Amino acid sequence: MNGRVDYLLTEEEINLTRGPSGLGFNIVGGTDQQYVSNDSGIFVSRIKENGAAALDGRLQEGDKILSVNGQDLKNLLHQDAVDLFRNAGYAVSLRVQHRLQVQNGPIGHHGEGEPSGIPITVVVVPVFALIMVAAWAFMRYRQRL
Repeated sequence: MNGRVDYLLTEEEINLTRGPSGLGFNIVGGTDQQYVSNDSGIFVSRIKENGAAALDGRLQEGDKILSVNGQDLKNLLHQDAVDLFRNAGYAVSLRVQHRLQVQNGPIGHHGEGEPSGIPITVVVVPVFALIMVAAWAFMRYRQRL
């Protein structure tokens, strides 16, 4: 294990209804102000509390927005992307890429409330099987006495 951090990319279609404060999130990125090295895409920088995106719950800070109402966001200046969102209408369909962190290395310290990384069944099932084998062996041994 090398301790490297890998990412799993997933895509999702998210439909939002514009609320009183818009769609409820801020964006960064674009060809003129890259947010991620070697990627001029548009990313969610902030989810506004009680906004449309926060109430929906699926859009997360750091997500890459691939399209708005079917219109691709590749190779756009930041302001052009902002204008696209502002003019997207009341019902807005977003194609979003989530970037989920996958740990590929030694398990480090986990804070309170964080999972240890080992599912409980991985521990419980073998222990239960060992107990059953021991009980069976004991019963067979007792029968011979």
